[in-house]
Amino acid sequence: MKTSSVRLVNPLILVLPALVMLGWSESARPEQPLETPPVIIAHRGASGYLPEHTLAAYAMAYGMGADYIEPDLVRTRDGAFICRHDIHLEDTTDVAKWFPDRKRADGRWYAIDFTLDEIRQLRARERLSNRFPQEIEILTIPTFEEVVQLVQGLNRSTGRKVGVYPELKDPAFHRKEGKPMEADFLALAQSLKVGEKNCPVYIQCFDPDALRRLRKELGCALPMVQLISDHPMQRGMLTDKGLQAIAEIAQAIGPDKTLVDKDPSLVSRAHALGLKVHPYTFRDDQVGSGYADITAELEKFYQEYGVDGLFTDFTGTAIKVRQSVFNR
Repeated sequence: MKTSSVRLVNPLILVLPALVMLGWSESARPEQPLETPPVIIAHRGASGYLPEHTLAAYAMAYGMGADYIEPDLVRTRDGAFICRHDIHLEDTTDVAKWFPDRKRADGRWYAIDFTLDEIRQLRARERLSNRFPQEIEILTIPTFEEVVQLVQGLNRSTGRKVGVYPELKDPAFHRKEGKPMEADFLALAQSLKVGEKNCPVYIQCFDPDALRRLRKELGCALPMVQLISDHPMQRGMLTDKGLQAIAEIAQAIGPDKTLVDKDPSLVSRAHALGLKVHPYTFRDDQVGSGYADITAELEKFYQEYGVDGLFTDFTGTAIKVRQSVFNR
């Protein structure tokens, strides 16, 4: 299958003075006002309708009215940032068909073992059997650069100001594999003018060490989000002390939505520290426990809990309910 050559950004040519000129000073921690109405973050694009992390899914989410497009990022062997939710490839691509002998001893195919040109040969596959037909493999795997160009281009042609909401996936794994993410991502983001007027941004990660490195060591002044899962190792972040530590680095938290259901005070406690709250993930076909339907679930998070935004696989639904609640 024919491959294509792609120009990769060399972060070594992007020096610290240029970062400072863009306002990425070491001490900066940009304050962000709380958002009303809440922002809609297209989780992996319009992933309820199309295979996740494809340009088609991102474009559909944009067309449905998303405020932010969310690409998850992993790295290739030659350092490119590609859009995949996992460091593995077999669940969402046809990699086993084209590269049957490239799996590791654990039986899994890792994105970091492939060059970008090899990734270009793959086709995206729907993860869930109840959504887009899994046998239709017509979409490719984009780079972060392509997603930003798509959003910036649509912003220009539509007059909107939609942003990107990239997640750095498993920075510790990438560092162990010799492809640390943080510095190279900032260099790439700078070259793409992410965070400027035509491309608002939040940078998200579950790893607090990665966010701390971005802010303290690399001088990133772009808005950042500490993701929080319902896992014992991360529950310390939910305490007042934990939230205070987050507030010293980030502008928002992205908790598992079940954490808000269990403790609605999480929202007000975060707000008291100037942190926005963007819970994840709202799905029409996987409604939270105790809710009659997705409308009831969204209404509670919008009205009673007072979140500042939320991640959803179904942008259209979240927009519709937001309009009914806030009349805009």
